[in-house]
Amino acid sequence: MFKKILIANRGEIACRVIRSARAMGISTVAVYSEADDGALHMREADESVLIGPAAVGESYLKVDNIIAAIRKTGADAVHPGYGFLSENSGFADRLEAEGIAFIGPSSSAIASMGDKIAAKKIAGEAGVHIIPGYNDAIAENDDDTAAIAMDIGYPIMIKAAAGGGGKGMRVANAPDMLVDCISAAVHEASQSFGDGRVFIEKFIEDPRHIEIQILADSHGNVVHLGERECSIQRRHQKIIEESPSPLLDAETREAMGAEACALAKAVGYSSAGTVEFVADQQRNFYFLEMNTRLQVEHPVTEYVTGIDLVEQQIRIAAGEKLSMSQSDIKQTGWSIECRVYAENPARGFMPSIGRLVRYREPKESSNVRVDTGVFEGGEISMFYDPMISKLVSFGKDRSTAIAEMLTALDNYQVHGISHNLTFLSAILSHPRFAEGSLSTAFIDQEYPGGFVSRADKAKMAVLVPVAAAIEMRMLMRRTGGAGTAMQHDLVVSADDKNHAVSLVENNSEITVSWAGQEYFLQSDWRPGDTFFEGHLNGAAVTVQAVRMGTHMRMSWRGAEVTLTVRSPRAAELASRMPKRLPLDLSQFLLSPMPGLVVSIAVKEGEEVQAGQALAVVDAMKMENVLRAERDGVVATIKVAQGDSLSVDQVIMEFA
Repeated sequence: MFKKILIANRGEIACRVIRSARAMGISTVAVYSEADDGALHMREADESVLIGPAAVGESYLKVDNIIAAIRKTGADAVHPGYGFLSENSGFADRLEAEGIAFIGPSSSAIASMGDKIAAKKIAGEAGVHIIPGYNDAIAENDDDTAAIAMDIGYPIMIKAAAGGGGKGMRVANAPDMLVDCISAAVHEASQSFGDGRVFIEKFIEDPRHIEIQILADSHGNVVHLGERECSIQRRHQKIIEESPSPLLDAETREAMGAEACALAKAVGYSSAGTVEFVADQQRNFYFLEMNTRLQVEHPVTEYVTGIDLVEQQIRIAAGEKLSMSQSDIKQTGWSIECRVYAENPARGFMPSIGRLVRYREPKESSNVRVDTGVFEGGEISMFYDPMISKLVSFGKDRSTAIAEMLTALDNYQVHGISHNLTFLSAILSHPRFAEGSLSTAFIDQEYPGGFVSRADKAKMAVLVPVAAAIEMRMLMRRTGGAGTAMQHDLVVSADDKNHAVSLVENNSEITVSWAGQEYFLQSDWRPGDTFFEGHLNGAAVTVQAVRMGTHMRMSWRGAEVTLTVRSPRAAELASRMPKRLPLDLSQFLLSPMPGLVVSIAVKEGEEVQAGQALAVVDAMKMENVLRAERDGVVATIKVAQGDSLSVDQVIMEFA
């Protein structure tokens, strides 16, 4: 067994590997860039080594720097995590030449599966169902490419040959979109993987994304650990995963598992790996790709099988045989993972950067797990993936796992940056999600205009009484009336609506009368608390409530609302105040996220049309094309290629 493992990664996956290695009695080495100095993964490891500047090309992707860190620390194995060098066959070869174990598959398996074109050919020869398409690289602007696309039939999926993680992917719904989509995919693939080759295949409409986890050792043994459903995605990036899938039956599960194992055997695979499939609603499935590494969503498989995948990777890399056969593997219960991102769902999921002014995770238990690489006071950088953490729940069945997740999300607090906690709660609370009626188009279908947090009547029946109860406690503090029965009439205002409430508190219970109903609240909430934890009509409830002057920002179960609680007279006077009109910003192109200007596509004085590309901004490893919202003329351009942008910074002004 290994004595010392270097983790060639950062963030939550580095922390995850460190914990598993420590449990096996193996010491660990963390590497970090200048931007990650003081990061959680370097704090948790036994040793840490600086490997370069913030840019990934000068640090986490710099093989020479990783090798230097290995030599400096005497590590005898390297775990690559996911992303960065995890699927780089050249890195695996270099480690082999140095006599260092790579905790992953052979370089030949990485190379054959890392090239998506080659992988499709191998899968077809192994008897795996593949998507109809053209299994060779295509040119950006070529008559042959247009003809091939027409033969396949629109919509067309353009995919990076060396891609993964949603990078270098575009969907062309019609011929006039093909050239722009290919060009964007080629550019993004070149930036992300150093390989601009792309291929095209039929886009399966209303698909489900289902993947099979496999384990294979170097002695020829291969098993699968069941499936994960990863259909809840935005921009081809998974955000909610679960195991098992609500779609599959036992027969389909075994068929997919058998094909995944057949592919692994065909390439001589050895390690943990994932074979990804796209399936239609009738359970017909087709091979997408094989990920020759640990997946972000691996914890849900660990929950339902009880198998530590990182430990298995380490044991396999050390030459051990699998300690299990296919008949030993059972799926028990249900597990769901939510990816908590630093992003703003209300602004098209644009990434957010800044300091975590307040960071509180839900309490971990046998049913709740948090994998993270951040901490309160830490910085979310523009240089890396915007993931804050992975929140994982477990239950005896799907509905229990959902309930556990919703409670955990209610108890998760992130201040200082934008985040997607409310959006995740909204999805988990959605009737369609509860039914298991999923597809990769779920978000586009259910939130076509983007996500706007709204509180329906049922959610207001929680938020209004809680807001009133908080104000009641504040009044009692100011008047010194604790421990005595007090009655107050108040008005809770939200979204230009006033809700008249009457409250009575006696000891620790508050009775709230509103709209002909009575609500009974019990809580130990005290002024200064940012969580209202207690019981409403006997049911446990946790509401986040942060005071901002005379307002309260409250969130619960996917609803985020600003409420104001006043006396009836103050509410009457407030209603007479003139309303502030929003600023007219239609003459400006503003940066919707912090990032770097990749390119400016227009010139001053140029006429532009609605939908025309104006600029490309890179943020957290994703390129975002900013387009004109209306016809106009570019008056002035305020930035240049390579400039750094802040949120809402003016990029250009229109005449």
